[in-house]
Amino acid sequence: MPPQISLKRMPAPIERLELSRDERSLAHMLASLLLDYPDAAYLERLPELASSVDELPGPIAAPFRSFIAHAMSEQERLAPAYVTTFDLKRKSCLYLTYFAAGDTRRRGTALVTFLEAYRAAGWEFEADELPDYLPAVLEFSAVTDSPVAARLLAAHRDGIEVLRAALLAQSSPWASLVEAVCLSLPEIDDDTRERYLALINDGPPTETVGISFLGQLEPFSAGGGASREVRV
Repeated sequence: MPPQISLKRMPAPIERLELSRDERSLAHMLASLLLDYPDAAYLERLPELASSVDELPGPIAAPFRSFIAHAMSEQERLAPAYVTTFDLKRKSCLYLTYFAAGDTRRRGTALVTFLEAYRAAGWEFEADELPDYLPAVLEFSAVTDSPVAARLLAAHRDGIEVLRAALLAQSSPWASLVEAVCLSLPEIDDDTRERYLALINDGPPTETVGISFLGQLEPFSAGGGASREVRV
């Protein structure tokens, strides 16, 4: 049986910050870019992103400034730390369907649902990543007026909370980015918190039967008429 985590160790809920549509879009785009893998282009972009933070209200600007200052001072160590944080730990995964479906057959259906959601909003998903990659979903939220983006984030809020808890437990600098995202989202309800606590204690499911096709799952190709693209 997995070890139980005391409720006293759960991070405090984050109260929603009232943001304008433009402020929320900017916050989600900044989080999308900063939660991505820190390659050379990422590092070159940091000063520009730091300037963009000035357009946000203080409570949500602060965590962005904190992370960017860390990233600029730790440029050589940022990429190895990113891999250790997000690629090697199950509870700090950036793929939203993984928290609820894990390595199970259900995840394939969940991924297709994401692709269908992008298409329903008039967008074609063009990326090397899977469609549930949190930076991709945040970019989608930043560039579309469709309510679909908000619904995707709300449907996976428990997973985002697990990610936040895991990053805080590691004293990870990336925790501030996820907290900034949570500031922009509706407060979690009791049902979501119960799912979140269960995921904290048990972790994602680990069944591996029947998911070999996931490595070959392709995002929608361009060709949807007037549909737009994300993560090109």
